[in-house]
Amino acid sequence: MDDVLLYGNESEESDKPPSCKPRPVRPWRVAVVANVRGEGTIPGSGPEDAGAEFDKMETIQAIQAAIQSDGHHTVFIPADINLPNNLRDVVPDICFNISEGLGGDGREAQAPALFEMMHIPYTASRVTANAIALDKTLTKRIWRDCGLPVAPFQEFSTGYEQIDPTLRYPMFVKPAREGTGMGMGTQSICYNSRQLRERVHWIIQKYNQPALVEEYLSGREFTVGILGRTDAAGFSLHPEYYQSDGFHRMPVLEVDNDNSITPGVYGHDAKTLVVGEAGVPDFICPAHISASFSRTLQNLAIRGHQAVGALDVSRIDFRCDGEGKPFLLEINSLPGLSPGFSDLCVIANAESVSYRDLILEILYLGASRFGLVEKAIDNQPEIEISLPMPGVKSHRTARVQSRQSLSLRARTQLR
Repeated sequence: MDDVLLYGNESEESDKPPSCKPRPVRPWRVAVVANVRGEGTIPGSGPEDAGAEFDKMETIQAIQAAIQSDGHHTVFIPADINLPNNLRDVVPDICFNISEGLGGDGREAQAPALFEMMHIPYTASRVTANAIALDKTLTKRIWRDCGLPVAPFQEFSTGYEQIDPTLRYPMFVKPAREGTGMGMGTQSICYNSRQLRERVHWIIQKYNQPALVEEYLSGREFTVGILGRTDAAGFSLHPEYYQSDGFHRMPVLEVDNDNSITPGVYGHDAKTLVVGEAGVPDFICPAHISASFSRTLQNLAIRGHQAVGALDVSRIDFRCDGEGKPFLLEINSLPGLSPGFSDLCVIANAESVSYRDLILEILYLGASRFGLVEKAIDNQPEIEISLPMPGVKSHRTARVQSRQSLSLRARTQLR
């Protein structure tokens, strides 16, 4: 019998043939694990944008509503120091993870590591991938070694290191282990060594971490959402989304920063604005680019996703140089899921994928990794066709079984 947590008594009757695997008799208890903006402990000496990656309660509630619409039960658990005790008390079947962690290296890996230790299924990337993705310098080193295009870069730990003489100005400076545009603004663009040193020292002191310096790319900026893995179609609620390699190629979104509050930079201030507010960047999806260039970005994104070991969902940012060549900037293994606001949600909406469907795809892909979802099986009615036999006047009748698109253990028992 599958190792599935059940609540209540198991039903002794089933309309499924005995040869098939048993199913859970009750919906899942799903814990949405997240850090909520304005709650929890953030060091008072930290930067002004500390906690910028944390989610609003409205986002948690939207995720819960999407999951509940498919018949599951949900509970919100804050990703704070009480998380271990709360997980033990709630005993979830699976955790829908969007937690950012509470500081330190690889903080986005804190909750997944705890899930692993407690043997609790969860969604999205696993421990190592989340830790790598948060470390922009390490990510770039991996991508570079895999032959993926990244701008020349250098990490500064003290600020006094010799500047690599092969790097060309202008250069861009940002925290090596932050997201949501934290520490990024128009002052991040440095045109000489004095500006570079000042910005590097400011980043190191303000964020208590290394500063990543890379050649500034003056071209267009894009972001690409990734959904799936090699066997995704076999566990998906929408197998038609996925191509033969198991990935869904979402439309490319362009971020036009020319008229934003931080011109030329998709920084923290710009990311706090809502569409329609003054200074918000223009979001164009699908981007006005050729089909060939779109495929190039999508395929580079998939390679970047796989190179760091990300799973099921991610978002990769690109920037082009002055000649239009794309370079990978960074990967978000836990992309924002604020309805109508976060980039991934804007992208999904552009291709008419509802917020509900996006959330449920992430949930079911995660659940399938832990045996909570049964893969597609062939159980369609047989079709009789006649096949000519060589040297024989009559025809042989053959029975051919058509392939059913999907059989989801949990979904079937809920409908």
